[in-house]
Amino acid sequence: MKIDAIYLRELNLPLVRPFQTSFGTTRDRRVVLAEIHSEGLIGWGECTAGEHPHFSEESVDSCWQVIVEELGPMLAASSPENGGQCPRIFGLVRGNRMAKATLENAIWDLEAQRKGISLSQLLGGVRDVIPCGVSIGIQSSISELLDVIGREVAAGYQRIKLKCKPGWDVEVFERVRDRFPDITLSCDANSAYRLKDADHLASFDQFDLLMVEQPLWYDDFYYHSMLQKRLSTAICLDESIRNRRDALAAIEMESCRIINIKLGRVGGFSEALAVHNAAFERGIPVWCGGMLESGIGRSHNIALSTLENYSLPGDVSASRRYWAEDIIEPEVTVSAQGEISIPDSPGRGYEVRIDLVERLTVRKHEIRAHALVG
Repeated sequence: MKIDAIYLRELNLPLVRPFQTSFGTTRDRRVVLAEIHSEGLIGWGECTAGEHPHFSEESVDSCWQVIVEELGPMLAASSPENGGQCPRIFGLVRGNRMAKATLENAIWDLEAQRKGISLSQLLGGVRDVIPCGVSIGIQSSISELLDVIGREVAAGYQRIKLKCKPGWDVEVFERVRDRFPDITLSCDANSAYRLKDADHLASFDQFDLLMVEQPLWYDDFYYHSMLQKRLSTAICLDESIRNRRDALAAIEMESCRIINIKLGRVGGFSEALAVHNAAFERGIPVWCGGMLESGIGRSHNIALSTLENYSLPGDVSASRRYWAEDIIEPEVTVSAQGEISIPDSPGRGYEVRIDLVERLTVRKHEIRAHALVG
């Protein structure tokens, strides 16, 4: 496909309510979008990097710079046949997976549109609906948390994930289990603990959790392997899994029993498919993690979650949980059964509200073949 132009945008999107993790509290999202024009079609990608390099080494500003100075010109000067060629096109640039995913995912969107099929079909999806869970941030009090959980359970969500950290864990789980003994419950530590906390983490077993997500270091397999031997509860790795090789290493070392796949973290659809397939072949279930995406990134997560091994509810929830007004139409909605129906229109399946995107854009950059136009 011939790339006519790449438009990079930064939007400012205020969250409906603050979202707190062990990293800190997010109230507004700086969202970077890639809008790729090719032969009359437009593909969209979203950068999932945070405002600060806390979840990963990347941030909104580092991704913007790398796309403008390196990846964007590389892509604009090429004519990829499909999204799977993007890793080769970007091969000279090491790391910067979230920046790469921003562009690669837009190419997959374009490819699906060109073929007249949905993005989920292009990826090899097998589901017409996907089960949904929610991720609930740290609240100001346990009573407030219980109220939030009650609302999400009433809305039909099939799994509740609680952000946790030292001092916000065991007492919280006790109160939650007392109030909601039968819900599917998991927790996410975002690397907030250390191996010296192994006895404390082992006490989580009493709460019948689906998983404990990334309890130790963000780049570790070895100590997670040691910890998993101490826990009856499955460890799920998130930040540690950057690619297929990482997934294979973690599985071989028995560092986890579940893997979270995030499109940005692994560098885009190509590597996400490779991680999914490696885990599937070895009997390790996967699920799709969220990064407070707008509707564009959310639509990509929905398509990814239709693959066969996405057997656990992911963090793909309704637009209204995060945004008073999303930048896609229709907005993502979740049924009373806690499911999202998969669109079958060509590409990502949701239209971008260009008027709203333009209104929310705070900076914009155009990239054409062999030229940079600011």
